[in-house]
Amino acid sequence: MALGGSTTRRRLERRVLLGPSFLRRAAASRASAPEERWMLSQPRAVRESYVSEVLDQVGDPELLRQVWMMRQPRAVRERYVGEILEPALRRTGRSGGAA
Repeated sequence: MALGGSTTRRRLERRVLLGPSFLRRAAASRASAPEERWMLSQPRAVRESYVSEVLDQVGDPELLRQVWMMRQPRAVRERYVGEILEPALRRTGRSGGAA
């Protein structure tokens, strides 16, 4: 699951993100990117908004994802920072925090 891309891929992602929990768990166990696993673990309302505002839209997938994330409630953004971005910073040897 690449979270954006060709029409066929987007349809598959849509079905998985909105599908039953057993399907999402199976997809998460095979997902290579932390962002994919994160999205698959989010509450249904978050996944539905991602499908509606990113996968179902026409435009640059990366920009659509960025706009979607910026519009999410603080709790969702903080989970993403804590579970995805900060660990990525630690892996690259850079620390978070203000400059």
